Amino acid sequence: MAGDPDAIVIGSGPNGLVAACMLARAGLRVLVCEANPRRWGGALGSEEATLPGFVHDVGAAFFPFPRISPAFRALDLEKQGVELGFAEFESCHPAPDGSVACISRDLDACARNFGDPRDGEAFAALARWYRSVEPSVLGILLNTLPTLSPVLKLLPFGIFKLARILLSSGGGLARRMFRGEAARRVMPGLALHVDVGPRDPIGAALGFMLSMTATTGGYAIPRGGAQVLADAMVADLRRHGGEIRLASRVERVLTEGRRAVGVRLADGTELRAARRAVIADTAAASLLLDLVARDLVPARVVRFMERFPQGWGTFKVDWALSSPVPWAVPEARRSAVVHAGDSLDDLERFTAQVRRGELPDNPYLVVGQQSLVDPSRAPAGKHTLWAYSRVPSRPTGGWQAHAEAFADRVDARIEGLAPGFRSTVLARRIVAPPDLEAMDANLVGGDLGGGSNAWHRQLVFRPLFPYFRHRMPVEGLYLCSSYAHPGAGVHGMCGYNAAGIVLRDLG
Repeated sequence: MAGDPDAIVIGSGPNGLVAACMLARAGLRVLVCEANPRRWGGALGSEEATLPGFVHDVGAAFFPFPRISPAFRALDLEKQGVELGFAEFESCHPAPDGSVACISRDLDACARNFGDPRDGEAFAALARWYRSVEPSVLGILLNTLPTLSPVLKLLPFGIFKLARILLSSGGGLARRMFRGEAARRVMPGLALHVDVGPRDPIGAALGFMLSMTATTGGYAIPRGGAQVLADAMVADLRRHGGEIRLASRVERVLTEGRRAVGVRLADGTELRAARRAVIADTAAASLLLDLVARDLVPARVVRFMERFPQGWGTFKVDWALSSPVPWAVPEARRSAVVHAGDSLDDLERFTAQVRRGELPDNPYLVVGQQSLVDPSRAPAGKHTLWAYSRVPSRPTGGWQAHAEAFADRVDARIEGLAPGFRSTVLARRIVAPPDLEAMDANLVGGDLGGGSNAWHRQLVFRPLFPYFRHRMPVEGLYLCSSYAHPGAGVHGMCGYNAAGIVLRDLG
C-alpha cells in the first residue's frame, strides 16, 4: 500500500475482517495488522493438526449466520466462492439412556425427532413463530444499540412473547415449555457454548437463539474448512483496495493529544492512519491496559479492566478417525453437531463444577462432525472429529498435569454414547486453554466468548457502560471484537456495527 492508510485494523479475526471489508467498500484505504506470521482469521481457521490430509478447524466450526447475519449478507461470501454444506440434522442431543432430541431446518423433522411428540410439536411451533419475526429479533439483538425500529415491528404482542423467553433462565424456560428430559436439555445445553448455566437468571437468550437460528440459517459447514471464510473476506478486502500484513504485532496505539493516530508494531515500525481511525479486534482489557497509555484511560475504566470478567476456559480435542463415529442413536450419525449433556440436572452439576474451579467428571461436550458433510476434510473413507468442553482456565496444578487425563475423560464420554469409538481413533490432538491463548491472544484463558456472557455483561454493559457503541475513551479508537456488543459468535456484527460508527464519525 503506497502512502498511509486511512484506517488501521488491529487483528484479523472475523470481526476485524468484516470491519475492514466494510470500510474498504466505503472507499477508505484500510490496513489490517495481524500478529500471526502464518495466516489470518484468528480463531476462524483450519490446519492439518493430527495427520497429513486431515483438516481440522482451529476454533469456530459451525456457522448459523452466513445467510442471515446482516454483516455476512452484505459481504455475500457464497457469491465469492464459499460453499456451505449442511447435514440432515443441525444438532443432536443424545443421552446414555437412549433418548434423543434433534434440531433440523425441516420443522416437520424437528417435530418427529424431539423426544416426546408433544415436545416436538411445541418446539416446531416456537420455531415457526420465530421464523415470522426473525428479522426483527436479529435487529434487536445484533444491531448497534439502541434498536428501536425492530422493537416497534414486534408490537403489540410479539415483544412480550420474546421478552418472556429472554428474561427466563434456560432451565426455567425448558421446564415450562417441554415435558420430557430429552427436549428439556436442548436449549440449556446450547447455552453452555459460553458461560451461561441452566439456572442463571435471564440466561435463556443464547440457548433460544442458537436453537432457533439452527432452524433458519442451519449449522453451515464451509467446504474446505473454516479458513475459507477468512480467505474470502481477505480477498474481498484486497479487491476494494485494502491490505493485510502478517507477522505485524501491534504493541502500542499511537496518540496525539487524546486522539488515536496510528500504531507501533513490535519491531518498532510506526504506521499512521491518515483519517485517524484505529479499530481494534482485540480483547478489551488488552486494548485499554496494554495498547493505550494508561493516563489516557479513565481511572474507573482501568480498574474495571484490571478485573475484567472473562468467560470459562475451553478444552478442545481433534481426532483423525478411521471411520465415522459409531453413535448408538442413528440420528447422531446424520448430525452436524452432537451435544453430550445427559439431563438438566447433569448440566447444572457440570456448571457448578466448572464454577468451583473443578475439572468436570462427566464433561458436557460440543462434538463436530465436519467430514460427514465435507469429505475433503479427510482422506477417502476416513473422518475428522472436533470437540470441546468448558473448563476452568487454570485448574489446580496447571494444565500440564491434567491435559492427557482430561482428554481421556472426553474420549470416555464419547465412548459411552458411541461404543467402539476409541477403536476408530488414528490420532488425537489436545488443545488446552493455554494453547488457545498462545494461538490467539484474544482467547484469554481459553475464553472463546469475548468475556463473560452473563446477562449483566450484555447490551449496554458490553464491554462496559457507556462504551457499548464501539467508541473507546480515546478519540478515534474503536473496539470491534466479540468483547463489544453483540458479543460471541461468528456473525461479524461487532465488526459491521463498528465500521458503521467509524464511517458516521468520519462523515
